[in-house]
Amino acid sequence: MIKKKLLGLALSSMMVLSLAACGGSSGGADKSSAAADSSQSGGEGGKITVAIWDNGQKPGLQEIINDFTAETGYQVDLQVISWDAYWTLLEAGASGGDMPDVFWMHSNESQKYMENDILMDLTDKIKASDKLEMDKFPEDVKELYVSDGKTYAIPKDVDTIALWYNKTMFDEAGLAYPDENWTWDDYYDAAVKLTKPDGSQFGTAMNPSNNQDGWYNIVYSMGGKVISDDKKKSGMDDPNTIKAMEFVDKLRKDAMPDATVMSETGTDVLLQSGKIAMLPQGSWMVAPFKENEYLVANCDVAVLPKDATTGKRVSLYNGLGWAANAGTKNPEAAWKLIEWFSTKDNQEKQAKLGVTMAAYEGVSDLWKNNTDKFNLEPYLTMLNDSDLVIRPHSRATVVWENKNTANLVEAWSNKVSIDEACKKAASDMNELLSQE
Repeated sequence: MIKKKLLGLALSSMMVLSLAACGGSSGGADKSSAAADSSQSGGEGGKITVAIWDNGQKPGLQEIINDFTAETGYQVDLQVISWDAYWTLLEAGASGGDMPDVFWMHSNESQKYMENDILMDLTDKIKASDKLEMDKFPEDVKELYVSDGKTYAIPKDVDTIALWYNKTMFDEAGLAYPDENWTWDDYYDAAVKLTKPDGSQFGTAMNPSNNQDGWYNIVYSMGGKVISDDKKKSGMDDPNTIKAMEFVDKLRKDAMPDATVMSETGTDVLLQSGKIAMLPQGSWMVAPFKENEYLVANCDVAVLPKDATTGKRVSLYNGLGWAANAGTKNPEAAWKLIEWFSTKDNQEKQAKLGVTMAAYEGVSDLWKNNTDKFNLEPYLTMLNDSDLVIRPHSRATVVWENKNTANLVEAWSNKVSIDEACKKAASDMNELLSQE
């Protein structure tokens, strides 16, 4: 039953996807964390397993779990699994193998798993709970985990995008720091000035796969779109989308490292190693960034620029959900843990501990004070005072995102123009959407 459609959706292709995500979301995939243990299975006899993919969030979540164990007596094994191995594990479980009891669900994957009876239906449990206030969670994020009127996950967090910049590089160049008056044109001008002719320093960086934490924000700021509101048509060939991507391409040519360097090194590493001066990045990266001595000594955070024509300052946002294995041998313990994570008190604790911004209304204000190493207020400004756009998604998001990335790689490699790449991406995406 649980395999009826899932395998036909080419789940193996998801391994190509690079989320910035994706705590993604909330989207942040930790590729340095431990690999999955193929023998992992749901807990038995009062012990449950929990799987996540971000090692930076483990300490705070472990503290919340320890409180849960002290309160309920349920033993919990929290396991960090690398992003690629994480989805391999869930795919294997969807095909009849072992799965953890409780795990994160991402908007890229949620629809497929909900439709195929892989996730525990939480609807009645939520209604019966006297500990949850579901009206305090963002509607857009809640809807990511609802199928046919049934709820399969409870929002864990929300994330926004802000601009990280190197103060030392700005000071050396005699440039004022980014502020709320900046437009994307100002961003371009500064990026060019911060790029050194000898190739030792560049203004910024962005890979084709940096969508939520990169070019999506520029596209929507400039009036474009990635997918139609009804999720039936691509927006990659929208004139405003192409205009935005041509702007990104101009940035790439004038103020970014070689495409191969960005792809092989990673934009986060380029920032942390002092090779680039600016980088849009998600709130999920604060936890690892605050442990990086170079960033602490040299960098800070600002709001994203706005577009001079539309006046829009856009942040993509997303939220992970806590979900449970429909076939868990300990359904009561699994549910109780999800309920525990989702109370106001523990959402507040998640924020205070700096795990991530929390999904519960208002408590992310506590998150900005989890460290004094950076000014995190811009992330809250992007949450409360920008034009928020929920991360583009459909039933098979990961498949068409991979196609978009592949088409943009052709442009980043100077094999085709941005116009050609965007129109090809739209054609490929429309074909995939027609099959959903």
